[in-house]
Amino acid sequence: MKRLFGTDGVRGVANIYPMTVEVATQLGRAIAFVFKQEKRRHRIVIGKDTRLSGYMIESAMVAGICSMGVDVMLVGPLPTPGIAFITSSMRADAGVVISASHNPYQDNGIKFFSREGFKLPDRIEHMLEAFVLENTEEGHRPTAAEIGKAFRIDDAIGRYIVYLKNTFPGEMTLDGIKIVIDCANGAAYKVAPEVFYELGAEIVTVGVDPDGENINEGCGALYPEGLAEKVKEHKADIGIALDGDGDRCIVVDEKGAIVDGDHIMAICAANMIKEGKLRGKTLVSTIMSNTGLEEAMKQMGGSMVRTAVGDRHVVEKMVQGGYNLGGEQSGHIVFLDHTTTGDGIISALQLLAVMQKEQKKLSELSGVMRTYPQVLVNIKVREKKNVKDIPRIAALLDDVEKELGDEGRVFIRYSGTEPLARITVEGVDGDRIGKMADSLAEAMRDELG
Repeated sequence: MKRLFGTDGVRGVANIYPMTVEVATQLGRAIAFVFKQEKRRHRIVIGKDTRLSGYMIESAMVAGICSMGVDVMLVGPLPTPGIAFITSSMRADAGVVISASHNPYQDNGIKFFSREGFKLPDRIEHMLEAFVLENTEEGHRPTAAEIGKAFRIDDAIGRYIVYLKNTFPGEMTLDGIKIVIDCANGAAYKVAPEVFYELGAEIVTVGVDPDGENINEGCGALYPEGLAEKVKEHKADIGIALDGDGDRCIVVDEKGAIVDGDHIMAICAANMIKEGKLRGKTLVSTIMSNTGLEEAMKQMGGSMVRTAVGDRHVVEKMVQGGYNLGGEQSGHIVFLDHTTTGDGIISALQLLAVMQKEQKKLSELSGVMRTYPQVLVNIKVREKKNVKDIPRIAALLDDVEKELGDEGRVFIRYSGTEPLARITVEGVDGDRIGKMADSLAEAMRDELG
């Protein structure tokens, strides 16, 4: 069992364990130690989102990395996928992202990328944990000229913008398209508006005034309702909502209807199958994706493979199977032909490219899949026990599964970053599955709350 790392790196309230300066320094030393394998100068990229605590964590990480004789390249606020790109592009040894993604500003997190731009496998995360928790002191601490140094990469934003624009078909522009873009007061607040503007779109911006405390606050991918109102107010063709670190994207059609990650994947998969570009005619998604997405893939002549929750698991399955499209209902979508991780801006660009190719409005394209009613309930828990070992919950789960039969599904999973149990029930009758979810939630509260 990993003790520091959750679903997506280390995360928690800033200045409270494990998100302390001490742990950040040790993680910096650990990542430098693990990737310092050859006798040469090594370099690690560090980027962050717009949280107030980012300065504190960044300084601690820099100190830890430099203390092990490795140099640091600082890029400042930049989306998570941008840091993955810079790490790979500059042939750095690893990349560090300081962000708690969609969490509120008081939280922060640390996640890592390999030199190829992929998130680290469990094996490497276990090595990092061992270094931090067991006070590993292998190897000497360098002195004199062997100590690492830190310097800023001033053109990181420009490099990333050029890269993003090159993922959009070269023969196309966004001329005549009106976009409302919500950057969640996060890491994409500079990059995203510039990309869509340079491609020719008329843009209206929301969430581009970060103050260190307003990241994800009532805006961005978690709160697209405000964006929907803006789209209708400005008579825009599409609304694009990113999260705090810019790796997920939820959109709004021209009528103000919210279009989630499942629908974006279905739209893009349909176009890729039509053009013969979807490898294996297979989409990779997680257990959270709607059954309607799986049905849509079958109707297109394709198939869908499910993984555990987390875009890291999706990417691992894509690489193993040679697939090139995957993602999550939450809006983490990976176009492996273009990027190594979820990228909200690339997802939006690929969707816009389909709209241009098909010459259809987003509301028309969204009809590619039917959405089954789905209820998600989050329950705070004291401990994360296997629900099958709790007789009352196990029996109730069995009853629900029998009642749903082939017309739905139910599952309970624990959050990898918070003390929460997530109950999901899906079926054809919204009222019916709502009552099932409530019954399970009541039992979970009694047994684990």
